[in-house]
Amino acid sequence: MAFEAIGIDLSIASREVITLLLQDPPDEGIHREILQANLGRPEILKLLYDHPSTPEDVLREVASQLHLPVKTETEIQEARREFFREERAEERAKSIFQMIRGLSVGEKIQLAIKGGKEVRSVLLRDSNKEVVLKVLENPKITESEVEMAARNPQIPEEALRYIAKKRDWIRRYSIVLSLVSNPKTPPGISMQFINQLRTHDLIILEKSKNIPEAVRNAIKRYLKMRKK
Repeated sequence: MAFEAIGIDLSIASREVITLLLQDPPDEGIHREILQANLGRPEILKLLYDHPSTPEDVLREVASQLHLPVKTETEIQEARREFFREERAEERAKSIFQMIRGLSVGEKIQLAIKGGKEVRSVLLRDSNKEVVLKVLENPKITESEVEMAARNPQIPEEALRYIAKKRDWIRRYSIVLSLVSNPKTPPGISMQFINQLRTHDLIILEKSKNIPEAVRNAIKRYLKMRKK
């Protein structure tokens, strides 16, 4: 896939953005994409050479480009075991969060388009609406992540509108329920989904003080009509 098609040019991406893509690889092909886009940037090739997530075939090519020794299989496996050790998962997530905090909006947008799941999780909570919207456009985003976003009362209203327009997402009951339950969702959007919700959930929502009164009243009217 061409870099322009995914909205990120890896040949000019900052060292920090490349590091985060290696820390949380979005797919198996990202290492080769980074290699091919950065043959003229030895500092980026060195990141690939040093990183435990780099596949062996890419590692051999990087070693050749940098005139460095090819790592042995034992060295590679030991580094990977340490990197992917379960006890390090929390430490890695904290590191990703801290690195993202120091990025510019432009760098966050680059990551939003291409980043892996942990990166997306952090960026979905970003205060900049453009960053959040770009995460939702990430082709790797899962329905579970969308559901969490739809449930988040801190998410920008524009993001909720975007979710509500995606037919594939609103086929999932939990996403629709999350949208209607979110106090940030505009009433006009929430009301169009009321007839898709189960009676049990509507009864709970009717009593909720977290959603707009207009939505609660619409639910009350719909419940009366459903009883008839």
